[in-house]
Amino acid sequence: MPLDNLLAPEAILPSLRVNGKKQALQELSEKAAEVSGLPAREIFDAWMQREKLNSTGLGEGIAIPHGKLLQAPRIFGIFARLERGIDFEALDGQPVDLLFGLIAPENAGADHLKALAVIARLLRNPAVLAKIRATRDAPALYAILTQASSSSDAAA
Repeated sequence: MPLDNLLAPEAILPSLRVNGKKQALQELSEKAAEVSGLPAREIFDAWMQREKLNSTGLGEGIAIPHGKLLQAPRIFGIFARLERGIDFEALDGQPVDLLFGLIAPENAGADHLKALAVIARLLRNPAVLAKIRATRDAPALYAILTQASSSSDAAA
C-alpha cells in the first residue's frame, strides 16, 4: 500500500505551530476536513477517543493518531511536521514533532492496520526521518514520504 494512495499533496502541513496535543489534533482535524470533506469535529473526536485508550505517540518524536468514521469513503492520511516538539504522552516520554493522522472507514479492518504498519515502518527509517526533519516545504515533504514509501514497498 503506497502512501500516495493515502496521502494527497495538499494533506501536508510543513511547519505547524501548536502548544500541545489537543491543539495539534484540532489543527490536523481542520486540515483533514479540508482534504476529505468530512466534518473536522468528527475527525477530532475519533482521534481523541483513540488517544483516551492510550497515546499514539510511538516514540522517537513520532505519533500516528488514527480513528474510524462511518462516513469515511476510504482510508486517508494527513501529515504535519511541527515547528517544535510537544508532549504527546509518547511511549518513550520524548516530545513529538512528526504527526501522521489517519482516518479509515468503520469497515476498513485489515486495510486500516496495513496502512498503520506502512506509516510506522516508513517513519522508523532514520534516513527518511532525517530528510523529513530537515525539510520545511510541503511538496518536498510529500515527495519524501511517497517516494520512500514506494521504494520500501518494492523492497518488501
